[in-house]
Amino acid sequence: MSLLSVEHLSVRFGATEVLRDVSLSVEPGEIVTIVGPNGSGKTTLLRAIVGAALATAGQIRSAPGLALGYVPQRLHIDPTLPITVARFLSLSGGATRVDKAKALARAGVPELANRQMSQLSGGQLQRVLLAHALVGKPQLLLLDEPTAGLDQPGSAAFYQLIDDVRHETGCAVLMISHELHVVMAASDRVICLNGHVCCHGTPEHVSSAPEYRALFGTGAAGALALYRHDHDHSHDHGVACGTDHHHNHNPTEAAE
Repeated sequence: MSLLSVEHLSVRFGATEVLRDVSLSVEPGEIVTIVGPNGSGKTTLLRAIVGAALATAGQIRSAPGLALGYVPQRLHIDPTLPITVARFLSLSGGATRVDKAKALARAGVPELANRQMSQLSGGQLQRVLLAHALVGKPQLLLLDEPTAGLDQPGSAAFYQLIDDVRHETGCAVLMISHELHVVMAASDRVICLNGHVCCHGTPEHVSSAPEYRALFGTGAAGALALYRHDHDHSHDHGVACGTDHHHNHNPTEAAE
């Protein structure tokens, strides 16, 4: 059974249809990455999955008792707010001291428990946000551009961390990323979104799909062979490409 199944989902904000007839699934243990231009509805899709955006059509089904962990694209911390990392990890409730220590260790920052949130660097904050998502022992981890604002080494290290977490915990991952070469390396399947699903499938197939190349060109395809992981070959779901070209949103029109 799929952990998550999105079926013919549409989301409208006022007169703007941000998502139309979007369907996807996430299977246990796999990494699925959503790519698309600015304004293509990627963040809206994740917000709909966690219940923060209301669907105007379609439905979202999840496995019974599915535990979700969510890492937002950014989190503004008021510099005058005195809150430690350990206290931040307690905000969702139910986390024991051991749970918090394990989550910080798994996120690679065990030394930050007593640090003030306002004093964290960008990379440290993203790892603390990941630890916050891991405290609840999620079966599915949702990440909205988790490396936004990080430099290339920091970004590469974070994506490697996500892959390590997937292997250590067995959780599935659904993430948004703009870093196409990393996406092609780290993903079992890729979904190309532009208001609707343009194409989806294994990284090899998507990178050669006309719909993908129309949006991103061919630059990421050339780097694909250099970054592949062995595990990608065990999840060959093929590819399906849509032909609905007339409905692509202008990036300035659709909310992200």
